[in-house]
Amino acid sequence: MILLFTDFGVEGPYVGQMKTVLASQAPDAPAIDLMHDAPAHNPSDAAYLLAALVPEMPSNAVCLAVVDPGVGSDRPPVALRADDRWFVGPDNGLFELVQRRAHSADQWSITWRPEQLSRSFHGRDLFAPVAARLARGEDAPGTPYPAGWRTVPTRPGAGWPDDRAAIIYIDRFGNAMTGLRASFLNESQTLVVGEMRVRHAAVFSEVPPGRVFWYANSIGLVEIAANRASAAGLCRLDIGDVIAVEAW
Repeated sequence: MILLFTDFGVEGPYVGQMKTVLASQAPDAPAIDLMHDAPAHNPSDAAYLLAALVPEMPSNAVCLAVVDPGVGSDRPPVALRADDRWFVGPDNGLFELVQRRAHSADQWSITWRPEQLSRSFHGRDLFAPVAARLARGEDAPGTPYPAGWRTVPTRPGAGWPDDRAAIIYIDRFGNAMTGLRASFLNESQTLVVGEMRVRHAAVFSEVPPGRVFWYANSIGLVEIAANRASAAGLCRLDIGDVIAVEAW
């Protein structure tokens, strides 16, 4: 199985072009659209969202992940083996939280290059063919990172916190996910969002329509929501907005 995680959006030809490569080079591996509205041009916020989605990924899945504002630059392409799953994409911090939370992780610098490589679309020309190879059970086409690479302080994303107290994603309902794992908070704690203090509720129906609350969402993140309303609209939230956590 190949899972696609990008900031491409579903409009236009980009996702379809990548899936065409996958279908032709790994026809026995279903290509699943995990999400294509990851935070645009924003590998730092996307990294927390991707890491939260990992526990639901099947064993031996290949995740083709492209949030790559540096495409065409000297940022290296990589393949990461984190526990029993593969991740293919740019080495720009996108996989930082995945490898940090994994029990074991090995990474390869992808040295293989296709005969034709667009400088602006490595998702189609480089990452998709490598993901197809891995889905076929082949080895990563590259050079292993040296032992101890996970502790190198200059690696992309090394300075990012383990949890991000900020908005990393807003869905079509106006629910705002944060980069905080809900398991590290308790129900007595309050979020401070701008000038608003937001209390906990377990589910939407526990609060009146229009009331803003926070809860542990289905992928384990703290999410700010409103019953039958847009929390992002009510709180004027945007990607990157910082929140604070306080006790009652």
